[in-house]
Amino acid sequence: MVAPAEILVKSSSDNVLKLVLSGQWNLGQNLPSTEEVLQHLGSSAVEQIIFDSKDISGWDSGLLTFVKRLRKQAEEKAIPLDISGLPQGAQQLLALAAAVPEKKDARTADKRRLFLTILGEETVELCRSAGKLLDFVGAASLAVVQFMRGKATFRKTDLLLMLETCGGQALPIVSLISFLVGLILAFVGAIQLELFGAELYVADLVGIAMVRLMAAIMTGIVMAGRTGGAFAAQLGTMQVNQEIDALRTMGISPMEFLVLPRMLALMIMMPLLCLYANIMGIFGGMVVGVYMLDIGFIQYFNETVTAVRFWDLGIGLFSGFLFGVIVALAGCMRGMECGRSASAVGDAATSAVVTAIVGIIVTTAMITIICNILGI
Repeated sequence: MVAPAEILVKSSSDNVLKLVLSGQWNLGQNLPSTEEVLQHLGSSAVEQIIFDSKDISGWDSGLLTFVKRLRKQAEEKAIPLDISGLPQGAQQLLALAAAVPEKKDARTADKRRLFLTILGEETVELCRSAGKLLDFVGAASLAVVQFMRGKATFRKTDLLLMLETCGGQALPIVSLISFLVGLILAFVGAIQLELFGAELYVADLVGIAMVRLMAAIMTGIVMAGRTGGAFAAQLGTMQVNQEIDALRTMGISPMEFLVLPRMLALMIMMPLLCLYANIMGIFGGMVVGVYMLDIGFIQYFNETVTAVRFWDLGIGLFSGFLFGVIVALAGCMRGMECGRSASAVGDAATSAVVTAIVGIIVTTAMITIICNILGI
């Protein structure tokens, strides 16, 4: 049977408190507390504390914990603690623990910063991010120029794979979102237009809204979350695994080999996806018009063709093209800027989606303002 840990407190004539330790001092057992020692510290004029551990049969970190608590209490009362009577291993561990300095900022309290300080730091970071964006856009533009000259270094199979990923595999989600958006627009318009007996103009509302604006915006947001985040995660993982550094070492431009196929794929597929989203949105509005408002199928179709102009279709497809460029640049840029840790990959994907969506909304506002000025 293992002897439990015990402590015997002895006081000598020269005001030295001697602690006689015996038994098994293991952390998993019920160790003696420091209360008895503290009673002697408070009731007598103790000038030093020493240990006698020749009767200890075994010890682990439980002994170190006991000594550390006792040392803290002794320091508060300005009483020296002599650990020379402890086992040699315990002395070394205690000395090592005392020798490790505490980090300077380990217990630094949160300091309140002035609003102007925060504003200045955010402004500087914004300018730095804008510089990185311009640098990346310039490098991507040079890669496109190299492609047009036929000198870009990338695999044709990568481009075909990206076309499939950005096009065919995105059709289900684009179909669902576009159909529901057209359905919602028709419902909202029908409620108001029924008040004036103008239910037929639901076709005008859905057709113009989808072709000119909503199809491109919804497709762009879907592709930002689905494809832009995937691009950032892929390139971020390659950055963590130092594959991008390996390409540079071999003299291969990462912009041409990795970014260019992804950017070309989205530039090609986004207008086509927008065109498909137009059809699905108009079909969603037609379902409401035909089955809820009792509008004839041919009548609804003719009203849509009459309302939608060529300029509306051109603006929507051009917006889709720009949104494809924005999503590709945001995803690839955040992936190339990714850090060297696993958490940085997730941060890059999140940042890519947010950047792409903000870029899509800002670009939409600019296109709307320009179209309003030009009267188209």
